[in-house]
Amino acid sequence: MKLPFDENLSPELPGLLARLFPLSAHVRDLGLVGADDSILWNAAVQQGFALATKDDDFVELSILGGAPPKVVLIGIGNCRTSAIVALLESERLKIERFAQDEFASLLELP
Repeated sequence: MKLPFDENLSPELPGLLARLFPLSAHVRDLGLVGADDSILWNAAVQQGFALATKDDDFVELSILGGAPPKVVLIGIGNCRTSAIVALLESERLKIERFAQDEFASLLELP
């Protein structure tokens, strides 16, 4: 699964998770820092990404519009980047099943 990490997440995540989620990127790498949510949403659709975010606005877009793109909502509050890496590593199988489920559009991780 290719994940674009929203700007509310560390730009280090794509590199730290490259082994598990190759071809992932941060919005900074895509030239989309500060872009409106709808622009990031459309970029994710066009590039075949599933959005990884802490932003509830993408939950609303997912509920209203469905997939694509799929949305992975990271539900832990302020924390170190290492905690997010650990969460995504521990939930890898759940994320992979989510990616394969053609009907699922939103995955909330604790």
